[in-house]
Amino acid sequence: MSHFSGVLQLTDLDDFISPSQECIKPVKIDRKINVDTKIKIQDDGQYYQENDGALQKLEKVQITLADCLACSGCITSAESVLITQQSQEELLRIFENNRILKIENSVEGIKFIIVSISIQPILSLAVRYNLTPNKCAAKLATYFKNLGADIVLDMSVAEDVALLESQYEFIERYRGAVNNGVKNTLPMLSSSCPGWVCYAEKTHGSYILPYISTTKSPQQIMGSLVKYWLNKYANDKTIYHVTVMPCFDKKLEASREEFSNKELDFKDVDCVITAIELEQMLQKENISLNSLQDSTFFNPWNHTGENIPKLTKHVGSGSGGYADHIFKFASKELFGIECEEVEYKELRNPDFKEATLERNGEILLKFGIANGFKIYKTLFKS
Repeated sequence: MSHFSGVLQLTDLDDFISPSQECIKPVKIDRKINVDTKIKIQDDGQYYQENDGALQKLEKVQITLADCLACSGCITSAESVLITQQSQEELLRIFENNRILKIENSVEGIKFIIVSISIQPILSLAVRYNLTPNKCAAKLATYFKNLGADIVLDMSVAEDVALLESQYEFIERYRGAVNNGVKNTLPMLSSSCPGWVCYAEKTHGSYILPYISTTKSPQQIMGSLVKYWLNKYANDKTIYHVTVMPCFDKKLEASREEFSNKELDFKDVDCVITAIELEQMLQKENISLNSLQDSTFFNPWNHTGENIPKLTKHVGSGSGGYADHIFKFASKELFGIECEEVEYKELRNPDFKEATLERNGEILLKFGIANGFKIYKTLFKS
């Protein structure tokens, strides 16, 4: 287990399967088989169907990378390579390899390393080291530059793009459903959680997929911006894109085939590091964030060329503020009603809230926030 200690971690939980064990789905059995059919397990561990004295080998259905997204932590040995590529050890190896190549004045093989940092890990580490969020961000920028990062970015631009794209998608869906009678467009379900998206895909498939927003998560939007727009800063070097995120599921999201360009042979995000792993890296090197100098994020989105002096935040829930942002935009765009603040009514518990827009007693819009898999399962059942 020592090899994976920095790769997958579930804090105090122990309900994961050791990588040395083979992780498989239950054997699929044809329901049309004879009632007298028996299932036998041979010495080689294979499952066989016995029918009238004849043995037929049963296929084992392997867990895929997508299956792991909504899992409680286990991975298959076949996919351990993909997860290892998302580890702190691999990241440090890339930095060290770059350093050696630069010392040797070798042009070939050097990567242009770009690090994008999400706001949630900054807040977590700010509490850990008793820093303000802006101070913590400034010191994290210095830390990654000291490691060898060529550019360190704040991910707020990707979060902005995600909100803007989501609001226009909702307006298009609403008008299509109300004005043109388009089916299977409302309600629109928005989430940046890859675990939730995979849970919906696996458990409800084609029934739920039409309702899920097609807008990428901020991490993958950032990946597209970095790989397709910032390559002008790379001077023909291969871009190696690192994101610092709050959740281990983001590693698996970055590994999905949808977020790679097969023709150009690259992924939008090459490596995902969580706040826990980043803290482990600091502890291993005996570095305290408080001891580092302050520096700024690079800001290629600002035409004035100024770097970002401080962090920005979005109003709304901890999931990114989708409900608040889209609700306010839709109320003005669709009904001409200015809504400065969205008021939520708690339903079954604090994790399930609802907001409505009314005019003259008529309900015009109804939005909801649902947090946690227990709530999701309840909603899907209903």
